[in-house]
Amino acid sequence: MVAPLEDVTVVEIDNWMASPSAGAILADLGANVIKVEPLSGDPMRNMGRPAKVPDEKKDFDYQFDVSNRGKRSITVDLDSSDGIEVVRSLISNAQIFMCNLLKRRQEKFGLEPESVRLLNPQIVHATLTGYGTSGPEAQRPGYDVTAFFGRSGIYDAMREGELGAVPMARPAQGDHTTGLAFVGAILAALRLAERTGEGQTVETSLYETAIWTQATDYAITAVDQAPLRPRARENMIIPTANRYPCGDGKWVVLNMPEESAWPKLCEVIEREDLVADERFQDIRGRFKHMPEIVAAIDDALSHKSRDEWGEIFDARGIIWGPVLGLHEVAADPQAEALSIFPTLHNDAIGQYRTVAAPMRFVEADVGPSHSAPKLGEHSREILAEFGHDASHIEALIENGAVGELP
Repeated sequence: MVAPLEDVTVVEIDNWMASPSAGAILADLGANVIKVEPLSGDPMRNMGRPAKVPDEKKDFDYQFDVSNRGKRSITVDLDSSDGIEVVRSLISNAQIFMCNLLKRRQEKFGLEPESVRLLNPQIVHATLTGYGTSGPEAQRPGYDVTAFFGRSGIYDAMREGELGAVPMARPAQGDHTTGLAFVGAILAALRLAERTGEGQTVETSLYETAIWTQATDYAITAVDQAPLRPRARENMIIPTANRYPCGDGKWVVLNMPEESAWPKLCEVIEREDLVADERFQDIRGRFKHMPEIVAAIDDALSHKSRDEWGEIFDARGIIWGPVLGLHEVAADPQAEALSIFPTLHNDAIGQYRTVAAPMRFVEADVGPSHSAPKLGEHSREILAEFGHDASHIEALIENGAVGELP
């Protein structure tokens, strides 16, 4: 089968997780993704926590791999004139140039859209930043915890109560979400460039993507500009759309917003007396007395485990979901059915599991192809492919403009 992007070359100058994750998805889709790294390498290399694996597999960087699989690596000193010329030669023969450089750094290296378009009039120039390329924060570096979760309002919206502690996101949640938005923008721009014969410039940011993920809230907040109410369980609007602990300490989430769901839930948990309680006769009363209702449902669910309640809920038509630990998701039969954790082979460690991008093609060959490259692993190979002869390649390496695998 044919991969959708197998005739597309991508030159990627970026680091950390957001933009690289988009490059990994493009590689999954068949693109020839060339990762241009500084001589010292992407700072994300070897920063992940060691996996709980045998000692012989501990040197493999699993977290770097998931955002950089399927690519090839060339190391280049962008501060050298020869290094910049190497990058220019790559861009001249690519369909996509993607980076996470701030505007001032793009201009410093001659990699802003106008300069890149002179090299390749039909190229897609794609930029991912923390806060966008205009406005008072355009030159501010941004990470997902600051730009995606903090400034966008997500952290505040997820507090438990008005003065609750600010939560902490798991690694790269905002990065990978923004990477998906970046992929969508890049592919739309590529389609437009192919149709018109003219190059395209596209941008996204952690900040913008985070706000889009909260668009349902912002549809109201952008109008009334009022603070959100607390998200504690005792402050939810309806008890049938809330989360509860079970007898084994594991949690379930219910989501049944219909008025008819209240008596049905009470029947299923064998608390029909709650339906007759005059305090809980309508939605306003239940909202006013939510702490008492939450306590009653907590008590009812405490007599069985999460999985036992799950079987009862399924049999009685209750819309629910388990709150799984990450370790449980990695062994979830539904994840297995969707091939969410495919297996790759690496010569150093053998077989290992990675994480698939959230898309599947039935009639195309799509998915992770090979491990992330070692630093500078393909420098010579890439230079040769792009027309540099052997003597020139040797000179570039000798003068430090280009690095290679040690």
